[in-house]
Amino acid sequence: MNINRIIHTFITSLALFLSSIAMSQENSKTTPQTATFGAGCFWCVEAVFQRVEGIQSVVSGYMGGHVKDPTYRAVCSGSTGHTEVTQVQFDPDKISFAEILEIFWQLHDPTTLNRQGADRGTQYRSAIYFHSEDQQITAAKSKTEAAPKFDDPIVTEITEASTFYPAEDNHQDYYELNSNAPYCRYVIHPKLKKLGLDLSPIK
Repeated sequence: MNINRIIHTFITSLALFLSSIAMSQENSKTTPQTATFGAGCFWCVEAVFQRVEGIQSVVSGYMGGHVKDPTYRAVCSGSTGHTEVTQVQFDPDKISFAEILEIFWQLHDPTTLNRQGADRGTQYRSAIYFHSEDQQITAAKSKTEAAPKFDDPIVTEITEASTFYPAEDNHQDYYELNSNAPYCRYVIHPKLKKLGLDLSPIK
């Protein structure tokens, strides 16, 4: 076997080896998972989850109602049955659903029915919309474990996820684009500070 043949064989083997490593790494990548929460105004919830490591995307929207393609105005009227929700995509290798739920219990008051602070109405109800049986079981366990931390009973509903309708563009990245607005300063700022999160816009 001449030197050229040896070099060619070596290069071919090396290429096949590197290709197998790349394919192995690609196959080992964890598929992102989805979680959906109602915890009062979605502007607040969105701002919190955008600052949590392991959460890859955050979208504000509506879920749980009976009207197709609801608008913000219609949802706020209470006539559509929808909840203002925040839907996140997360990497389960970096943060678990149970860990996200721990944040969920801290970022709002789950004992007030259809209300968070001055925001009142069924659209502000506390809710966990599960996307799998595992999420349902984890949510129920988490709710039981969180109960002793509150003086009043938790009223959070645990419901199977239904159609998710993204909110209008002006409701996406609301805090990032309007951090000096009164609502952001007096409602979202304290919430982020309480959770030890960065108050500065991240986008």
